[in-house]
Amino acid sequence: MILGATLSGCATTGGGPGAPITTSTQTLEYYPFQVKGYQNSYPRKTILILMTADARATTGDAAPLNGSPAVGVITDESGNVTERLYSASLGPILQAAIGRSADEAGLNASSSPDVTYKPGVKDNTEYVLESKIKQCWVKKSRGANSQYGPVWRSAADFALEVSIYKPPFSVPFWTGTTNDTYDDPPVGSFGLGSDDEAGIYDEPGQVLSVALTRSVAAIFQRQDLRDLILEDDIKSH
Repeated sequence: MILGATLSGCATTGGGPGAPITTSTQTLEYYPFQVKGYQNSYPRKTILILMTADARATTGDAAPLNGSPAVGVITDESGNVTERLYSASLGPILQAAIGRSADEAGLNASSSPDVTYKPGVKDNTEYVLESKIKQCWVKKSRGANSQYGPVWRSAADFALEVSIYKPPFSVPFWTGTTNDTYDDPPVGSFGLGSDDEAGIYDEPGQVLSVALTRSVAAIFQRQDLRDLILEDDIKSH
């Protein structure tokens, strides 16, 4: 399964007041096995992953550029936007990420170009997963200079709505939401002052990818979903 989509970056941040706002394209991807503890905890049942819908607002800073979805901004010390961040289409990235996470969980995932579940159709899969992106955003902010140079902080937010169906039934078998906020550097994690902490990741897209990965993995970490599928597996035998 493809884990993500890549587009090469372009431009650099503008400098100084009144400088034009530049743009870059970030790579968003799922980090396999970054989230631990749920691997192989599900029965080997089949699940069809539908194309993820981008259900975010698309106005203001979140407006797409030539079809590329907006995923964040970079700001200067005064909070002014110096760079707008975009990505490849989010649907295929998330579809592949959810499929990979389902495989890690122990399920047998496949994919479909359909976005919406069609009730009444019984095919060869036991479950169908439908998902919507509700939040996908990263902000990288420059602070005052420290003794080591410019201080940068990034904060990423990612949220999904998920429905799992059991064909051919129209009522969802399970519904849930997942969300994650990730800060780089993690606030206070190194026991240093905020001006002396260093980020782990170079690119804001990497920070957003961590939030994406943790939000996707949280689907299959849910104990209520695991219990439902395990109980369903017992009944099917």
